[in-house]
Amino acid sequence: MPRGAPTLAEVAAHPDDRPAESAPSPAVVELATRLFDMARAGDAETLRGYLVSGVPADLRNQSGDSLLMLAAYHGHASTVSVLLDHGADAGLANDKGQTPLAGAVFKGFDDVVRALVDAGADPHRGTPSADAAASMFGREDLRRLWT
Repeated sequence: MPRGAPTLAEVAAHPDDRPAESAPSPAVVELATRLFDMARAGDAETLRGYLVSGVPADLRNQSGDSLLMLAAYHGHASTVSVLLDHGADAGLANDKGQTPLAGAVFKGFDDVVRALVDAGADPHRGTPSADAAASMFGREDLRRLWT
């Protein structure tokens, strides 16, 4: 890591990216922002390096969106797989009760849906659930993955 960058211990001390008793330093916030941007952009290999170095796979932003949620919602199956391989919770909902699986169904990212189902994501969890979203969009092919 470059000089002046936050340590992984500092990032890990605030795994959900929300203020603790004392708010994280601006450098920690800046690193967390870059990590969330990597998930959105599908930068699986750079993100893998941070995960190997100790960044929590279930790091969440101020809205409760995990790295996995952001990668799934933006259709990055390889990034989803990297996060799952490093222990990300396939069913971790955000503050609105939305799950990565429901987001992937909603956006029509079939490869992401398959990766999350294979990792054990519950299609009946969340608001709306992935099952309800698949039904609403007439995606019986996806519903067959879990029925």
